Amino acid sequence: MSLGLQALFAALPIISAGILLVGLRMPAKKAMPIVYILTALVALFVWGVSFNRVIASTLQGVVITLAVLWIIFGAILLLNTLKHSGAIAVIRNGFNNVSADRRIQLIIVCWLFGAFIEGASGFGTPAAIAAPLMVALGFPAAAAVMIGMMVQSTPVTFGAVGTPILIGVNSGLDKATISAQLTSAGSSWDVYLQTITAQAAITHAIVGVFIPTLMVMMLTRFFGKNASWSEGLAAVPFAIFGGLAFVIPYALTGIFLGPEFPSIIGALVGLPIVVLGAKSGFLVPKNSWDFPPASEWPAKWIGSIEIKLETLTAKTKQMSLITAWLPYVLVAGILVLTRVSPELKKFLLSFKIAFVDILGEKGVSGALQPLYLPGGIIVFVVLITYFLHGMKAKEMSAAVGESAKVLLGAGFVLIFTIPLVRIMINSGVNGAELASMPVTMAKFVAESVGNIYPIFAPAIGALGAFIAGSNTVSNMMLSQYQFSVADTLGLSTALMVALQAVGAAAGNMIAIHNVVAASATVGLLGQEGETLRKTILPTIYYCLFAGILGLIGMYSLGITDPLMGLVK
Repeated sequence: MSLGLQALFAALPIISAGILLVGLRMPAKKAMPIVYILTALVALFVWGVSFNRVIASTLQGVVITLAVLWIIFGAILLLNTLKHSGAIAVIRNGFNNVSADRRIQLIIVCWLFGAFIEGASGFGTPAAIAAPLMVALGFPAAAAVMIGMMVQSTPVTFGAVGTPILIGVNSGLDKATISAQLTSAGSSWDVYLQTITAQAAITHAIVGVFIPTLMVMMLTRFFGKNASWSEGLAAVPFAIFGGLAFVIPYALTGIFLGPEFPSIIGALVGLPIVVLGAKSGFLVPKNSWDFPPASEWPAKWIGSIEIKLETLTAKTKQMSLITAWLPYVLVAGILVLTRVSPELKKFLLSFKIAFVDILGEKGVSGALQPLYLPGGIIVFVVLITYFLHGMKAKEMSAAVGESAKVLLGAGFVLIFTIPLVRIMINSGVNGAELASMPVTMAKFVAESVGNIYPIFAPAIGALGAFIAGSNTVSNMMLSQYQFSVADTLGLSTALMVALQAVGAAAGNMIAIHNVVAASATVGLLGQEGETLRKTILPTIYYCLFAGILGLIGMYSLGITDPLMGLVK
């Protein structure tokens, strides 16, 4: 079977998902079971994957699904807790005091606060936290999901305290062989990994500085009364200001400190700068922009989770803005602490339910870490909030009940989506002696385009993230492949792997199970295709311009690394 035909079969699940979700606008709860069955059939009859491995991969996906649902539950529970305590009303009023302009609010809440949550936690948590918060502030659910997905781009490569680099790239490359080659070249693995980190940070900073601009323009185009791009353009100076406030400290941190803290420090530096700028009116548009009245919103804008906050109650008037925000601050702070403290991390990870080599399939494993996952940390903060905000038992009970209901719809979709991903990733062990499905697609692209391959490298990374829903997993699957292509073409292997990491971050904007997870937090299940039709636009922008920067860096600037000419 030719490589082209292999690639076509490998792409069938992705093509079918695109047709069903985006083309036919089929709800994910109907589309994903179909795609799962198709994936299993391709694995069994084209790749020759054993039935036992398909079932083991499915069970592995179920374990991962439970972990994702735990995060979703925590995010929804925190929102509902703050709704019933009255804190959300106080937070909303506080944002109106900074700026009533929705374009300004999204830059502060989603771009900067969301970037901080990504840096601290990762794993789709920003959209799960930012989207419901935006709904509480008065954004349509569909707008909140779209914007929440878009923030899962620039900060993601350094999300979860650098996990996509420290785990993804570290595990994805043949470290032993490359380290030996680096030593012979007078360098080291640490220097090489830092080179990848710095080049990824610089590429992200150049491309990502315009993501807030795309956010405001897409907000006014798709959710404005006049469906106008120009109303977004009016906020571009402030959006670029917001972009620069984040990416400058972000890039400097990546270049000089390493992969753990670029997103965290970028957000911590940028957030107060942008808030102060908004309060002082710096670059703020003269005319404030808002959505049309909620009574005029189309049904597809509205989720099933409704939060009415028209007025502050007597109880909430007594609550300070600091007290209202404190649960979110605690979530962010504890997430960072658990990721940087080895002792605390070890303690939380000791509470683990592990499934090793499921059904005897080597490497097909999964684990539940209820205390270490963001869901456990958020639930812990919810318990603190119960006392901090002086809540009543019936208010807490209502919050728990409302949150549990949301999980049913999300769970049904994810129980098919994540297992099909694991089948594709685990398809490298097969009777046909073929590479795994994602690597087969990547090989076809490389052999088809030759020397201009660098422009496609980010798209390959994005494809991996689209399939896996994870920058880290995409890097694990494809870093060595990207490395090998760069070596074959005589180009910088470090820059090519950096482009992989950048593209894999951008691919999170269209990762189906991330869309499902974010949609679940605002009660918008069933409209995943509508979201994907919008978020594909910034994904294309990101991959294309990162690829162009890669071409310029390799062929015009002549960027090199210690391995160029040595790896054979």
